[in-house]
Amino acid sequence: MKKAIYVMDKEPFDLVYPDFVRQQIEQDVNIIGPPMSRQELHNNPTILKDVEIVLSGWGGPAIDTALLDHAPHLKAVLYAAGSIKQIATDEAWERGIVFSTAVHANAIPVAEFTLSQIIFSLKNGWQFVRQIKRERQFPNKPFMIPGAFKSKIGIISLSTVGRCVVELLQPFDVEILAFDPFVTKEEADRLGVKLCSLEEIFEFSDIVSLHAPLLPKTIGMITGDHIHSMKEGASFINTARGAIVKESEMVDILRKRKDITAILDVTDPEPPLSDSELFQLENVVITPHLAGSEGAECGRMGQYMLEELRRYIKGDTLRWAVSKEQFERMA
Repeated sequence: MKKAIYVMDKEPFDLVYPDFVRQQIEQDVNIIGPPMSRQELHNNPTILKDVEIVLSGWGGPAIDTALLDHAPHLKAVLYAAGSIKQIATDEAWERGIVFSTAVHANAIPVAEFTLSQIIFSLKNGWQFVRQIKRERQFPNKPFMIPGAFKSKIGIISLSTVGRCVVELLQPFDVEILAFDPFVTKEEADRLGVKLCSLEEIFEFSDIVSLHAPLLPKTIGMITGDHIHSMKEGASFINTARGAIVKESEMVDILRKRKDITAILDVTDPEPPLSDSELFQLENVVITPHLAGSEGAECGRMGQYMLEELRRYIKGDTLRWAVSKEQFERMA
């Protein structure tokens, strides 16, 4: 039986690898010791001498020369979290270490959160919440809302999350516009989206949802001009990273354009400073970076790595393996 070890932060371990997942893992491999933190492994690296598989997650160890020198049999790292940018190294790639990640599992709750906000915003939900609280009465019908019929949804970046959102939107009678310079028209057609420029996304969409990775070239990518160009009553959703948006410019526009709603699960800094105008603007909805896996949702990531472990043991192709090329594009 292949030998494996858990190495990740202790606090979220039971959420990421719940009992029912661990019981199944431990039927398939020999777990050589109790779960370890990165620091505990650093203090006792010789424990890796017979390990072939590292089961990890948030706070996982960098697979660098110092670790690899003590792990001559290590072949696979199954990472029950998102980006492996902090754990994969040149030395690991050179050694041919296989990395698999639960980035898709972590994308699912983000996409579900985004879908909930898209549908609610198409009903002008947040605008009505503000109006009812302010006026203490219901507005008169008919309600002139876009609704989920022939509305335009703009998706910025067909990343893992962006694609999940597109998939969840398929049952709805909406048109999906997308901005992603790495996606071809043929691929966009397969996904059922229409490729547009970033400017067109903001100009024509009823809802704009941001899913771009935080990279040097995406910092400040969304400007005040983009927000200013949005349709009357449109909404902007950010579940990506706050620094992708020029926040001061966005705030300036939102101060003037009360009809626009910004739904921000991420900010820069995070949380906002206590005197931030984001807390004061009525047309800003802030949530505490909760869109990703939280609570019981974290167990899905461990479940994904259990499934990958079984593929690895059988010698099958790993479904969620990360190539060096994909790694280079990761945030």
